[in-house]
Amino acid sequence: MNRIYLPVDICFGENVINTNGDAIYSLGQKPMIVTGHYSAKASGAENDIINLLQCKNKEYVLFNEITENPELDTINKGIDVFVENHCDYVIGIGGGSPLDACKAIALAAANQIKAKDLYDVNNHHQCYPIIAAPTTAGTGSEVTQYSVLSDPKAKKKAGFTSLLVFPIVAYIDPRYTLTVSKKVTRDTAVDALSHLLEGLYSNTRNELLYPFIFDGINLIVSNLNDLLNNLDNLELREKLMRASLYGGITIAHCGTTLQHAIGYPLTSELGLSHGLANGVAMKAVMELYYPAIKDTLDKMFSHLKMTKEEFYQWLDSLNLQFEGTIMDSFIEEKYDEVLQSRNMMNNPFVVSAEQIKEIFRQIK
Repeated sequence: MNRIYLPVDICFGENVINTNGDAIYSLGQKPMIVTGHYSAKASGAENDIINLLQCKNKEYVLFNEITENPELDTINKGIDVFVENHCDYVIGIGGGSPLDACKAIALAAANQIKAKDLYDVNNHHQCYPIIAAPTTAGTGSEVTQYSVLSDPKAKKKAGFTSLLVFPIVAYIDPRYTLTVSKKVTRDTAVDALSHLLEGLYSNTRNELLYPFIFDGINLIVSNLNDLLNNLDNLELREKLMRASLYGGITIAHCGTTLQHAIGYPLTSELGLSHGLANGVAMKAVMELYYPAIKDTLDKMFSHLKMTKEEFYQWLDSLNLQFEGTIMDSFIEEKYDEVLQSRNMMNNPFVVSAEQIKEIFRQIK
């Protein structure tokens, strides 16, 4: 049986906060805005939200300390700020990091626990309402039940899952991505592409999602290179934002796979952005999976009107490279971490330690 469940009110388009922003000021008495130092303000999203709150004479707290790959200590600080200021809902603005952070803060504060306790689902009883306003076209976190956090002490990046952290409303405005740099535009698009492909890789693949998946992949393949040469093109930004949304909807139902599991240590240990970490392993992962899910992937290539080899040529055109060397010591240290990742339960077949090591060796 195929099933779709998505409890998020999705508002997509230009100026959606100003035209349909009632939830911004009506979900509680006092929101905490969770974001980073720069992107939310530069995009205009932070100002749109604050202006609306001020027009309604609504008190709010701004917590703008989220960095890329949000750390447990930062989440704990956010929890303290939320509780001390008697907030009762959260508004996350930014890329995947602020959105993941706002979910963690809302869930932990509601259950009176610390960030490290979020990994135990027995602690998930309730959650403060969440609003999400993405400023990148990549993670799709605005429509998922996932949050990924980093523990720098353990040099580990890991996520938790809870239906309670689905945002109540997602405000998706392509205008907010106009200030995103070329590199971040590329890397976040590759992250969205990973999500869409993993909807086909996953052993819980859902054919009801294939129209979203095929259209989303086509939107990225057909428009990303043009966008990278014309970053101010709002029409192209809208297409990539839609692909990112489709990717989020996809992984909300199918989860992620080895593609993400192998990328986590590349981010936490070697400092690659999340999207680039997925990208440098993308060809090798597809080659590994292809014989087992050939019919499904061939349907995708048919929709794209290209062969697998032509897809690889397009991927190469993005210049997704790791400028360094993956040492044998790193591979021996990290392959078991990949094997133990919960993402691995979604693979189309059991992936071996040697297959993981070989993918690491191919990264360059």
